[in-house]
Amino acid sequence: MKITTVSVLSCILLIFVASCGYRNPYVYTGPDKSVYIANWSNRTSELQLDSDIYQSLLQWYQRSDSLRVVNNKSEADLILAGEILSIDLPSLSYGANNTTREVKLRLRVRYILKDLKSGEILFQEPGQVRVEDYAVSTSSSITTDNEQKALAVIVDELSQDIYLKTLGKLSQK
Repeated sequence: MKITTVSVLSCILLIFVASCGYRNPYVYTGPDKSVYIANWSNRTSELQLDSDIYQSLLQWYQRSDSLRVVNNKSEADLILAGEILSIDLPSLSYGANNTTREVKLRLRVRYILKDLKSGEILFQEPGQVRVEDYAVSTSSSITTDNEQKALAVIVDELSQDIYLKTLGKLSQK
């Protein structure tokens, strides 16, 4: 049997990763927990934004075999509640004739994750701002598409961060 340099390096890397305490941040292996995701109140005029955030959070939480999203608060170990506070579209840069070329979309939210059994607040964000740039076009449909894509990026990144914070807090317990 011939041992190649690649297989030796692979073994060394495997030993290093195993010994340095590496853990996959997307995996929670603790005791099973149930999470109730409350409907977020939406103080903006952006229709369906609360539903988009709920769906995104649901997709992230379904990645864990040890976390289960429940529809009834009384069945839950944890509750995640939030509120969409504002959405702003201030201009970022200008082109010829002082026309806007790029916009910075800002979404401000607040949220909390609470252990319903102990009453402990696992984490909370009282006023987090998420920002994403998008290009403005002379075509309003292209600009609208770009705005929706930027908002989708913000929602997905927000949901991912909340999910990872949840896993981190549960892993510490």
